[in-house]
Amino acid sequence: MFENLSILEIIIVVALPILSAVILHEVAHGYVAYLLGDNTAKMMGRLSLNPIKHIDPIGTILIPALLVMIQAGFVFGYARPVPVNWFNLKNPKIDMVKVAIAGPLTNLCLAFFWAITLKFFIPTEIHLLILMAELGVFLNIFLMVFNLLPVPPLDGGRVLRGFLPDKYAIYLDKAEPYGMIIVVLLLISGYLMPIMKPIILFFLEIIKYVV
Repeated sequence: MFENLSILEIIIVVALPILSAVILHEVAHGYVAYLLGDNTAKMMGRLSLNPIKHIDPIGTILIPALLVMIQAGFVFGYARPVPVNWFNLKNPKIDMVKVAIAGPLTNLCLAFFWAITLKFFIPTEIHLLILMAELGVFLNIFLMVFNLLPVPPLDGGRVLRGFLPDKYAIYLDKAEPYGMIIVVLLLISGYLMPIMKPIILFFLEIIKYVV
């Protein structure tokens, strides 16, 4: 995708899709939590669209930049997690599922937004904008599928925990400190993409069919 592009052109292409994907994902978590009774994110100013409030120097800038520079074949990043106090939620076990699913659903909506923009609003001769929109579609579907993996602390782990009986959910809680390390190692090693790829392609086909 980035062949024959200068560093400045690459930054132009990737900056908006990455920032919008990870920031709106986190804001969605905080906003749904706010609607369900927890105003922690609101009090900490994290319902803002101001990128400065959400940027994680490593996850939002360094990791995506390194992946682009080494041409890893995928772009991955994350923002600072929005704080949620589960005990403030009206129905913590079920509301946790709603808060968790809000992020991936936001990424799905953003993928449709970029696809519609690509098809109807970007002139065919503006190459960088076409690349930006294509990346926006793929990146948001990738983040949606990745975050729905049923491993804590990913959103899919939160969703799974919400449906498990407490006697089983406790095992997920114990695994949470190690979950992200395991997932990232699997992603880097190449074992995770064969699992995610068919799901990613499935959603990309849905978007292509609908749009």
